[in-house]
Amino acid sequence: MAQPPPTQQRPGRQIAVLGFIFLVVYAAALFGGSGGLSERLQPRLGLDLVGGTRVTYIASAPDGQAPSAEALEQARQIIANRVNARGVEEAEVVAEGDRNIVISLAGEGADELRSVGEPAELRFRKVLKGVTDIGFDPNATPAPTATPDPTATPDPGATPDPGATPEPEDDPQVDDATPTPAPEPSPDAEPEPTPTTAAPDTTNADNLTPEERLAAVREKIGDEAWQAALELTDPVDLNADPDRAELLGQFGDLTALEVAVLPAAIQFNVSAITCEQLNARPAGSIRGEGEVVVACEGAGKYLLDAATVLGTHVSNANAAIDQTTGRWVVNLDFNGEGREAWQQLTQESVSNATATAFDPAQLGEDGLYGGSRPVQCAENTLGDQGNCRVAVVLDNEIVSAPQIIQVLTGQSTISGEFTQAEAQLLASQLRYGALPLTFVTGEEQTVSATLGTEYLRAGLLAAGIGMLLVMVYGFFYYRLLGTVIFGSLVLSAVLVFGALVVLGRQIGFTLTLAGIAGFIVALGVAADSFVIYFERLKDEIRDGRTPRSAVPRAWARARRTIISANVVSLLAAVVLYVVSTGPVQGFAFALGLATLLDLVVVFLFRHPMMTLLARTPAFLSPRVSGLGRVLERSDERPGPVAGSRVKEA
Repeated sequence: MAQPPPTQQRPGRQIAVLGFIFLVVYAAALFGGSGGLSERLQPRLGLDLVGGTRVTYIASAPDGQAPSAEALEQARQIIANRVNARGVEEAEVVAEGDRNIVISLAGEGADELRSVGEPAELRFRKVLKGVTDIGFDPNATPAPTATPDPTATPDPGATPDPGATPEPEDDPQVDDATPTPAPEPSPDAEPEPTPTTAAPDTTNADNLTPEERLAAVREKIGDEAWQAALELTDPVDLNADPDRAELLGQFGDLTALEVAVLPAAIQFNVSAITCEQLNARPAGSIRGEGEVVVACEGAGKYLLDAATVLGTHVSNANAAIDQTTGRWVVNLDFNGEGREAWQQLTQESVSNATATAFDPAQLGEDGLYGGSRPVQCAENTLGDQGNCRVAVVLDNEIVSAPQIIQVLTGQSTISGEFTQAEAQLLASQLRYGALPLTFVTGEEQTVSATLGTEYLRAGLLAAGIGMLLVMVYGFFYYRLLGTVIFGSLVLSAVLVFGALVVLGRQIGFTLTLAGIAGFIVALGVAADSFVIYFERLKDEIRDGRTPRSAVPRAWARARRTIISANVVSLLAAVVLYVVSTGPVQGFAFALGLATLLDLVVVFLFRHPMMTLLARTPAFLSPRVSGLGRVLERSDERPGPVAGSRVKEA
C-alpha cells in the first residue's frame, strides 16, 4: 500500500499551529483592552444594535442661498472620509434635501460628530499683538457709586435728590427696579425698542448677508458707541475706565454671531468682547486669507496678520507622540509651494526688527491692512524678546502659538493639549482637506437600539435553528464525521469572535446586522465544503481504497475545489467592499473575514482531524463512521481475509 505524504502523518503539528493562532488572537483581545473581562471581550457594535447618536448639519451660505449639489456632495464625502477614516467604522453619512447632512454613529459619539463637521481650515498667521483677556465686569463700574448709595439710603433723603442730577445712572437703576410694573404704558409707548431688542434674531436670520448683519449690530449698539470703539488704537481695560465702560460695555451682550461680523480692531481693542464670545463664533467666521483677524488661545486674545501659509499647502498630516514631551502632536508635511511660504513666514518672524511697524490706523473695517508688508509684531507684548510668534489657527481658534526662534524649511508640528483621539481627528481633517461649505449644528438625538435588538434576536434565533438543523442532519447522515463538522463550525465561530474584538479595537470595525448576515452566509459556504470533502472520501473508498489511504487522496482532490470556492467568495467580498459603502461594505468585510478564517480552520483542523479519525477503529465501522453502505460494499468485495480492505494498486 502506498504511504501517504509525511506531512499528512503528523496532524498534531497543524492543530498546534491553530492553537497558537487562537492564543495570539485572544491574548491581543484580553491584554489590548481595559476594564473587566466582559468589557475586554466586547466587540464594537453598530448603531442598529446598541443605539448611538445622530447629528444633523445645516449648510449655511453667506447669501442665504442653498449650496450647489456638487458642493454638498463634496462636503458629504469629506465628512464621510473623516468619520470612516479606515473605511470599516460604518458611520452613516447621507445628504438630505438641498442643505442638510445627517451623520449617525454607534455609541456616545456626539462630541466626535460635532468635530467632524468643522471646516478644518488651517491657517498660519503671525501674531501682531497679544493681550490677556480680562473681560468686562459690569458690576465693577457702579461699585464706587454704589458705596455712596447705601450711605445715602439710611436717612439723608436730600442726597438722592442732588445726586439724581449729576448721577442719572443711579436714578434710572432705581426707577427701573421699582417702576417696572407701573410703566405699562411705557412699553406700549415703546413698541420700537422691542424690535430693537429683537436685533439678535434679525442678525441670526439665514437670509441676511454679513453686511446686513453688521448694519443690524451697528444699529443695536448705536452710533456713539460704535465710533468710540473705532477710535480705540489699543485695548482698554473698561473695568478701570467707567466713562468708556458705559458706552462700550454693551459689546459684551452681543451674541457670538453678532461678534463675528465686527471689525477686527473692535474685536481686539474692546475688552468687553471676551474669548468666550470669539471662540463661539460660527465656523468660517475668519475665513479670509488676506484679512487681519482676532482669535484666542486660552486666556490670550491675539491680533493676527494675514495668512500666508494655508491648509492647502499641507501634503500630509499624521498623529504621533512627541518623544521629548510624551504628548500627542500632529506632524505636517508641506508641498513645494508650502515649503517656500513656510520658510518665508518663519524668516519674517525671526527678522522682525527689519519689518515695518504695525499702524492700527491702517486697519480698515473690512479687516484688510492698508500698510506695507511685512508687518512688525509688537515687542514684548507676550513676554518675548524680538522674534514673533506664529499662530496655528484652525477655523476660529488658535491651536498653538509658538515663538519662532529660527528659520524653518521642513516638517512642522502642531502641538497642544491633545488626546490621542483629538490628534488623530485633527490629522484626518487636515489630510482630507477643508469643507467647501460652513455648517451649523442642527438637531442632535440619541437613537434607540430597541428595534435593532429585536431584529438581532430574531436573526440569531433563526441562525441558531438553522445551524442546529445542519448539525442534526450532519450527525444523522455522517455520524462520527458529524463531530468534525461540529468542531469546525465552533472553532470558526470562536476565531471570528476573537478577530471581531481585536479588529474593532485596532481598526474600528463595527459589527452591524449587515455584518452578522455576512458571517452567516460565510458559515453556509463553510458547511458546503464539508459535503465536498466527505463525498470525495466516499468516492475514493468506492474505488477500492482503504479509509486510511482514502483520506489524504480525498483531501488532495477536494482541496482544490474548496480553495476555488472560497477564493470566489473572497473576490466577491473584495469587489463588493471596494465599490460599496455603509452597511453593504460591512457585509462584504464580514463575509471576506469569515471566509478567510474558515480556510484557516479547514487546513489546520478539519483535515488533521480526519487524518486522526482515519487511524481509529471506530472509523472502520460502517455504523459509527458515517460512511455506511460504502464501507459495507467494500467489505463484500473478495479479498485474502474476510473483512479486510482492498489494497491500492
